[in-house]
Amino acid sequence: MPDRHPGTTHLLKYFASAHLPEHLAEISRPFAELAQQITDALPDGPELTAALRKLLEAKDCAVRARLDATEKD
Repeated sequence: MPDRHPGTTHLLKYFASAHLPEHLAEISRPFAELAQQITDALPDGPELTAALRKLLEAKDCAVRARLDATEKD
């Protein structure tokens, strides 16, 4: 990855899913792919940071929803 603003690279690390069990990683992966796509397409700046933060929040919610569903089974 080319040199990016530290704020961008800081947020991208939270999209990693290798540490998650597979049933959670499969939910997380598409968010990581989208985060990388928008980072590749957009310049660093406050709007990219905001987009990544909101996408990260959405990813966290989706993973928690899968956790909740798994606990009910």
